[in-house]
Amino acid sequence: MIRTVQVTFDCRDPETVARFWASALGYIIPGPPGVELADGDDPFDAWRSFIADLGVELGPEDMRAVIEDPGGVGPRLFFQAVPEGKTVKNRIHLDVRAAPGLEGEERMEALEAECVRLAQAGASRLRRVEPDPPMEHGFIVMADPEDNEFCLD
Repeated sequence: MIRTVQVTFDCRDPETVARFWASALGYIIPGPPGVELADGDDPFDAWRSFIADLGVELGPEDMRAVIEDPGGVGPRLFFQAVPEGKTVKNRIHLDVRAAPGLEGEERMEALEAECVRLAQAGASRLRRVEPDPPMEHGFIVMADPEDNEFCLD
């Protein structure tokens, strides 16, 4: 039996990290149950109103966020606030396929363009690995707004 997976991020600021990854992956931030979001509505504002209307008080330590593939194909990503900060390199990371089917300089140019876009969204560029066929096609290592490493591949 095939299983689906949810990827969970422990973070200080779930909203910021969720917004970044939604932008990076082309995912959506769903609104609360039964709430239709109009174009331009902020889903986090809708959630805050929804939770307040329930009479629930949430502190920063209770914050959570979700992003989803609008096509329903990719995994759901869940972001939860944790008290401890990141202290070491993450042992698992995401590879963002930003240049499918491209090779050589064309591939690296596409990766560089995506690197610039994601840096404007809050990521940091860490290093570039050049193509070295036949084993290495080239990639760019980056970090999200809370320093979780990922690769543009």
